[in-house]
Amino acid sequence: MEDLQKWIEVDAYITKQLLPADETLENVLEANSKAGLPAIDVAPNQAKFLHLLALIKGAKRILEIGTLGGYSTIWLARALPADGRLITLESEVYHADVAKSNIASAGLSNLVEVRIGPALETLPKLHDEGVGPFDFIFIDADKQNNSEYVKWALKLSRKGTVIIGDNVVRKGEVVNASSTDSNVQGIRCFFDTLASESQLSSTAIQTVGSKGYDGFAIGVVL
Repeated sequence: MEDLQKWIEVDAYITKQLLPADETLENVLEANSKAGLPAIDVAPNQAKFLHLLALIKGAKRILEIGTLGGYSTIWLARALPADGRLITLESEVYHADVAKSNIASAGLSNLVEVRIGPALETLPKLHDEGVGPFDFIFIDADKQNNSEYVKWALKLSRKGTVIIGDNVVRKGEVVNASSTDSNVQGIRCFFDTLASESQLSSTAIQTVGSKGYDGFAIGVVL
């Protein structure tokens, strides 16, 4: 508990020092809380990290798997050029409605499309429509299906596409092969897929912060 408090303090310091006050994003988090959405949005400093990765990549087309209230969606969409496009997939209608309202309040409805339905149904539709390839793909949905999500991400990618998977350490439980937690087993399967895909060069980083002990995976399509 002492470690967590220190991590929270450090995150708060980083945010204060490097992230200017942003009423729009603060309102999004407040709207999500009032709507009763779970408080599982990425932390502000990690959200900006995603934003910077998309900027570094020069992404014009972004795919997000898992919208929730649109907090990370807005951060990523802000990295797009005026002619860019972001498609975000959300399985829950209520969450999607909250996200759409937040995205509109952020003035980004012209860049962002929210698609509703289970991602394993919407991803094949994107592929059939020829929507891709995407430059940057962020996977942050139900962990049990992460392995399938990355397989679809590869189908919607091109050489150089960046693929990020969030929450891949699970407080260190990712090393527990006998875990009965379906999220842990989903992430272990995800790592197996990353390791077996020869067209993807990947690594993962452990993180600590206001959201606890976790981590993310990052890969580049070769």
